[in-house]
Amino acid sequence: MRFDLTDLILFRNIAEAGSITHGAERTHLALAAASTRMRNLEEAIGTKLFVRSRQGVRLTQAGLTLLQHARTLLEQTERLREDMGRYAEGLAGHVRLLSNTNALTEFLPEALSSFLARNPHVSVDLEERLSGEIVGLIAEGAAEIGIVAGTVDSGELETFPFRRDRFVLVAGRNHPLLAEAAVRAGGPVPFSSALGHEFVGLDRNSALQRFLAGKAARAGRPIRLRVQLRSFDGVCRLVECGVGVGVVPETTALRSRQVMAIEVIQLSDAWAERELHLCVRSYDRLTPLARQLVDHLRAAPDSQHRPAAP
Repeated sequence: MRFDLTDLILFRNIAEAGSITHGAERTHLALAAASTRMRNLEEAIGTKLFVRSRQGVRLTQAGLTLLQHARTLLEQTERLREDMGRYAEGLAGHVRLLSNTNALTEFLPEALSSFLARNPHVSVDLEERLSGEIVGLIAEGAAEIGIVAGTVDSGELETFPFRRDRFVLVAGRNHPLLAEAAVRAGGPVPFSSALGHEFVGLDRNSALQRFLAGKAARAGRPIRLRVQLRSFDGVCRLVECGVGVGVVPETTALRSRQVMAIEVIQLSDAWAERELHLCVRSYDRLTPLARQLVDHLRAAPDSQHRPAAP
């Protein structure tokens, strides 16, 4: 049985992406080269690893078994590389980090940038996912560290407090939503009360937008997305122009309200309160570099990111 680390990395990336094309992109290989490597790997093992279809690929039972071993081997290889890096100046370390939308946009930029500034030879593979997906992927060993909403069941994962925030509604100061009785009363309103209006939101593939779409579906009224953007700040700018209402973290809303003509409306839904947690399979079993990143994220101050309400 002959295969190399590139084969295992490619196999893992294909399995996690559910697509040979996307797995090849993550591994920085041409599609033809990736397909050839996977055919050769199946021939070397003597069995099929994937069931291929027009929708992508899914793992066979043999593929699931190989994925477990591949993740273990790659994790051990990363440990070896980090340990040897103490003796080989310039050898880069690598950590895989999964995050939900809120943490990714509001809290990670400052914390990660300071960590990377102190560790110039380190790279962080950061990917946005839904909190529920992150818990499953961390448990499977697909990444070392996750940042999730505290409302999800983290099972047997170790968790640590990270940040706290809320989601709120934002609307332009002349938007019809502000004239509705529940909003005029000044108290929190349910997310469903805004579903009769058009929304400005993030890209439909973003973790938050998929989450909100699920909440809207449960309320029986789909979100009417008029514009999709790639940042919460961009959402607030178009909300200010009256294009629609939006759901953003309170930190973003309060910061934007200082320079934009928008109003902030509290949400009464339980899911709007966001306790963000770091999660790992086992802190003691993390690579030294991953432990260092966890410690840094836990200690990093967030006061600079919480503007006072005017």
